[in-house]
Amino acid sequence: MKKRAALSVMASAAAAAMWPMATLAQAPTEIRIGAPISLTGQLAADGLDQKWAYEQAVADINAKGGIMIKKAGKKLPVKLVIADDQSDPAKVTDAMERLIKIEKVDLLLSTHGGDLNMAGALAAEKYKKFYMITTMWPHMWTPKKFKWSALFFFDAGGGAEVPFMIWETLPEKERPKKPALVMEDSPDGQGFGGVFKAMAKKHKVNLVMDEPWAMGAKDYSAYILKMKARGADAVLLFGNPVDAITLVRQMKEQNFSVPYLHGWKGTWPYEFREALGDSSNYVLADGFWSMDYPYPGAKDLGERYMKEHNNKSNTSVGMFYANAQVLLKAIENTGTVDSKAVHDAIVGKAFKGTVQGDVKFDAAGLALITSTANQWWNGRHMLVYPHQKGGWSLKLAPPWDQRK
Repeated sequence: MKKRAALSVMASAAAAAMWPMATLAQAPTEIRIGAPISLTGQLAADGLDQKWAYEQAVADINAKGGIMIKKAGKKLPVKLVIADDQSDPAKVTDAMERLIKIEKVDLLLSTHGGDLNMAGALAAEKYKKFYMITTMWPHMWTPKKFKWSALFFFDAGGGAEVPFMIWETLPEKERPKKPALVMEDSPDGQGFGGVFKAMAKKHKVNLVMDEPWAMGAKDYSAYILKMKARGADAVLLFGNPVDAITLVRQMKEQNFSVPYLHGWKGTWPYEFREALGDSSNYVLADGFWSMDYPYPGAKDLGERYMKEHNNKSNTSVGMFYANAQVLLKAIENTGTVDSKAVHDAIVGKAFKGTVQGDVKFDAAGLALITSTANQWWNGRHMLVYPHQKGGWSLKLAPPWDQRK
């Protein structure tokens, strides 16, 4: 009996001696953040900007020593792990599964676009991994009542109301009275067009033209003649960059100009400016963010981007950076990478001082931000809305032959 007792004591002592080593072996050595991103396919240009922004956010937090994780008992570096979703919703699911099952990521940042992010959110629900989303319409995300994601973005109504709010700041005689609605003939164009019509009605503005805009056409002459015949003095345009470039180029060829031309989707990419040169001046574009925002780090991030991208300005990288900021701050606030804990640290909480400003999430996990309007001027996006004190003021376009 004494022998067995002695052996039992020795075994217990050995196990106790080994326990700290086992605990140490299990302690994490880094924080692994996954992201499905469109590195190839139709959304590759956006995806590369998104990748750049996420990398900047991770580099900035690592420059401060990383994030304190309680289980490790120290600050750990953050590692960004990316999988190409090829701009395809089906491939987003594949990318998410690779990141979760093979790369063993702790948490996830989103890809770009509604259909792609829906696929990502569904995969997050399946695997119970938290997914921090931006660029997805709230009306797509909210009804699903997801438990493993949160979203910050603007709603379609908020984006479509921007031009009407800008017009109301102008002197009465300068306000457009006969806007033409030019929406591409697609489900997105039809949906967005419906919201524009609702906003026009709300602001008591009559649209002089609302006809489907053919996608991929080489000649928009007949369309332009209709706008001219109806006396359009503003154009609200939703379409891809190629079609937007063709339309504006042919408007100039036919000597038809309007004081106010505002585009969504097609006029903000830099290819619009590169294709049209100074003919892009005066054109407005939608956007998600501006380096002219008075928020901590916004100007520095914009200047950093321009320095690394041949002096090109950008209207989205700050939103992607802020998406990562929120996730990293939630990890910091909880001291853990547990998905439920991080989710609960975001839902219903406010995050102050991001490059996107203060971001406040409701009880469902939704935070609404402001859609921007930016005017092209000599190759730079100039922030028109929301207007900043001492910032850029809208320039109404003169006729083509009066432009410098």
